[in-house]
Amino acid sequence: MENFFSILGGMGTMATESFIRLINHRIKATKDQDYLNYVLFNHATVPDRTAFILDDKKEDPMPYLLDDIKKQNLLEPNFIVLTCNTAHYFFDELQAATPIPILHMPREAANELVRQQTSGKVAILGTEGSMKAGIYESEVRNLGFEVVIPDQLLQEKINYLIYHEIKESDRLNKDLYFEILDEAVGRLNCEKVILGCTELSLMQEFASNNPYPVIDAQSLIADRTIELALENRKKLPESV
Repeated sequence: MENFFSILGGMGTMATESFIRLINHRIKATKDQDYLNYVLFNHATVPDRTAFILDDKKEDPMPYLLDDIKKQNLLEPNFIVLTCNTAHYFFDELQAATPIPILHMPREAANELVRQQTSGKVAILGTEGSMKAGIYESEVRNLGFEVVIPDQLLQEKINYLIYHEIKESDRLNKDLYFEILDEAVGRLNCEKVILGCTELSLMQEFASNNPYPVIDAQSLIADRTIELALENRKKLPESV
């Protein structure tokens, strides 16, 4: 297979499935050949990223991720999509291990704030690991925006939604999701809310009529993936 990209996913698997569904559904396809070429690494057994960031005595995910990168180097995709937000904590080391460009999901979300001409405070929602590591905070602050990080009460609700409802129970708790967004916009007085966890993006995919001003990082990276894949397709002569 030529002219393809690879997806480093499985962190978690349901969120990766959501990403695949997005790119497949957003392609304007009238036949099989209109869809995108890609290889999925659904590496579900990568140790928990947040657990390691919060306590470096926990098992390190980095050797697993580096091994995945080495295997993708052998395949030589056009680019790599890292679908776990918290795994961007390791982004610089992963990118240094490959000449293949890796898309940067938090950076895409931060740039979207500029495109939407955001002027007020920006809330970032994600795992405790992402919050501690400042994965989104640094990208957003670098562009001059005022960042609001969830307080302990709100973070506990986010943790419960991500880990208990979605990861453990495979349940999409729309009421809790909207409660979290309402606090971010109302109580924390934020103009925009960045969904910095793919489980939250999974919620957004199925939360119809969402009245809250969210910036969905996974949705943005899906659009960027499609854009790059189609650009690369145009560079090659059509198959006979």
